[in-house]
Amino acid sequence: MAPKLIAEFIGTMWLVLGGCGSAVLAAAFPGVGIGLLGVSLAFGLTVLTMAYAVGPISGGHFNPAVSLGLWAGGRFPGKGLAPYIVAQVAGGVAGAAILFVIASGQAGFDASAGFAANGYGDHSPGKYSLAAALVTEVVMTFGFLVVILGATHHRAPVGFAGIAIGLALTLIHLVSIPVTNTSVNPARSTGAAVFAGDWAVGQLWLFWLAPIVGALLAGALFRVLHGPNDEPAVTGRS
Repeated sequence: MAPKLIAEFIGTMWLVLGGCGSAVLAAAFPGVGIGLLGVSLAFGLTVLTMAYAVGPISGGHFNPAVSLGLWAGGRFPGKGLAPYIVAQVAGGVAGAAILFVIASGQAGFDASAGFAANGYGDHSPGKYSLAAALVTEVVMTFGFLVVILGATHHRAPVGFAGIAIGLALTLIHLVSIPVTNTSVNPARSTGAAVFAGDWAVGQLWLFWLAPIVGALLAGALFRVLHGPNDEPAVTGRS
């Protein structure tokens, strides 16, 4: 189990550092800012790269909602949920801590201004309501798990799962950054909220609840469509 947990820690740390880092450091950089398109691609690339780097070790979940969705779909043992989720949250906080140290090197940096944290209402990038944020996160996580469960199925083409999953996460961010800053990952949300401060921590419940609901629904659907599958769920290969 130890190598798997280390892999999950590293993969989630990379996701938060690369994805949130692109938003905090590069999105609005004068003259060459990468904007919404670049941040969306950065999140997809973090998952794609780590899926092939450490996915064969741990399955490449990097997300408590993914672990729960795979469990609901019969693709991951329940006894592994707690240690995986702890490793993922720890990795998310570690990635956010590294980003905080880097970002603090710029004069005037204020993590409470956002730090790529997820939010709704006044803290939504587009000022979207709680209801809109809830629906967005449930549906986007549901779609993400449908892609993961299908792309890692034993009948899917071998070796392409990481690409499909990375592109799916890119698409999800293209759609939902204006609504919630895109979570679909409680570990990513927790890492950013720890450093963004009170408002982000106060709204964090939504970014645990909604992704978990979406993931469990996708897992239940997978069981209906394909039946239980006990093969390991590895995102870097099928």
